[in-house]
Amino acid sequence: MKKDRRILVTGGCGYVGTVLVPKLLRRYPVTVLDSLLFGNHLKPAANLSVVEGDIRDARLMRSLLSKATDVIHLASIANDPCSDLDPALTYQVNRDAVAQLVNTAKEVGVSRFISASSSSVYGVKEEESVTEDLSLEPLTLYAKTKAESEKIVAAAAGNGFTTVSIRSATVCGPSPRMRFDVIVNIMAKSAIVDGTITVFGGGQHRPNIHIDDITDLYVMLLEVPADKINGKVFNAGATNHTVKEIAEMAQAETGATIKIDSNVTDNRSYRISSEKIKRELGFEPEKPIRQAIKDIKEAFANGVFPNPNSSIYYNIKTMKEKMAGRAV
Repeated sequence: MKKDRRILVTGGCGYVGTVLVPKLLRRYPVTVLDSLLFGNHLKPAANLSVVEGDIRDARLMRSLLSKATDVIHLASIANDPCSDLDPALTYQVNRDAVAQLVNTAKEVGVSRFISASSSSVYGVKEEESVTEDLSLEPLTLYAKTKAESEKIVAAAAGNGFTTVSIRSATVCGPSPRMRFDVIVNIMAKSAIVDGTITVFGGGQHRPNIHIDDITDLYVMLLEVPADKINGKVFNAGATNHTVKEIAEMAQAETGATIKIDSNVTDNRSYRISSEKIKRELGFEPEKPIRQAIKDIKEAFANGVFPNPNSSIYYNIKTMKEKMAGRAV
C-alpha cells in the first residue's frame, strides 16, 4: 500500500464508488464522503474511513480535503429525472459545490483532482465520431451542470494542482450499490425478470462503458504523469451501439422477446470517440457491453438481487421517497 497517498472519494458509496473504492484500497488509504442516501455497501477495512456528510458543507469538506493528497469526485445528483426534481438543489450540488470543492482542494494542497463528468454534455450529435473538441449542447439540467462543472475544474488547473474531467459514457454492469435505471442494466433486468425488453425507437446511439473499465481508469489517473492530463477532458466509452443493438445483446444472453415501441420519449443520440484517451493515455476499455449483461445475469443467478423492483435500485424512486419524508 502506498501510504504517502491519501485518497478522498466523494460519493464513494454510490454505484461507481462501491466498485472503485475496493480497487483503491489495494494501493492507498481511502476516505469516502457520502450522503448515504442509498446506504453503505462498502465492506469495512482498516484503511477505509466512511464519513456521512454533504459536499455543500464547506467546513466538513475543508477538514477532509486537508488530510487528502488526491480527490476523485463522483458525488452528484445523478441522472436527468433526479436532477429535475429540485433544480436548485441540482445546481448547488452539481455546480456550486464543485467550485467550492476544487478551490478548497487547491488551497489546502491537494495535488490531483479527478472529476466525473458525463458524455451527455454533447446532447444530440449527428457526427459519426463525437470528439472532445466538438461543441457542447447539453439538453438536460443534469448535463448542463456537468458541462459547467467541467469549466470550473479546468480553470483551477495549475502548477502543483492537476485536474482532469472524464466524460464517461453511461456506466453499466453489476455493483454492490446496484442501479436498474441505466439503459444496459434496465434491459438486462427486464430480459431476466420479465422475459421481455421494450425498446422505444431503437435507432438512437447511446455510448456505454463497463463499470470495471471506468473504475480501472480512475485508479490509473492517479498515477498518470500530471502533464498528460492537467486541465484536460477525455471521453471514455466502449464501442458505440444503438438502443436496439443493446436489446439484441440482452436477447441473445437471455432468450427474451423484444418489443419495439415507436413512441420515442428520449431522443438523445450520439457516438463518442474515445481515441484521444487511447492515444494520449493508452487507456482502452477491455470489457464489451455484452459482458456487462452476462455479469448481471450471473449476479441474478447467484441471488444477488432478490427484489429487483425495490426502489433502492432506482435513483428517482429513492429520491422521491426521501424528499417526501423530508430526508433530503
